[in-house]
Amino acid sequence: MAKKPQRGARNRDANPRKFKKKTSPLVIEKVEYVDYKDVDLLTRFMSDRGKIRGQRLSGNDLQQQREVANAIKIAREMGLLPYARRVASTGRQGRGRDGDRRGRPSDVDTRDTSSAPVEENNIESTDETVDDQAEVAAVATESEEV
Repeated sequence: MAKKPQRGARNRDANPRKFKKKTSPLVIEKVEYVDYKDVDLLTRFMSDRGKIRGQRLSGNDLQQQREVANAIKIAREMGLLPYARRVASTGRQGRGRDGDRRGRPSDVDTRDTSSAPVEENNIESTDETVDDQAEVAAVATESEEV
């Protein structure tokens, strides 16, 4: 039995992909020397998390990519660029092991305790404590008026 020709190989030969190579920002701006102190230029070659972008994404040739990578590494050591940035992410939704929603209090914890009466040491208020409280309130209102 004869081998069937592969479809992918035949299609590639008949219709080779044509694509335009991405031009490097270094070529566009005519940068001769990649300086580690040029933070604005170096951040173009970094992702939002602080990783160095590859040649295919940045459009650099091999020599430019090496220069950029070395400059970024030096700038990181000098403290001009971060090694990694933290990305604010929303909490993962889903159910935990016990079946409750993560990050949400259970039904028992949802009751409002702010309206519950607060008792302090179960001391009955006497006339003296009421008089003291009245004096404190009077002093507070006088200081607000001034």
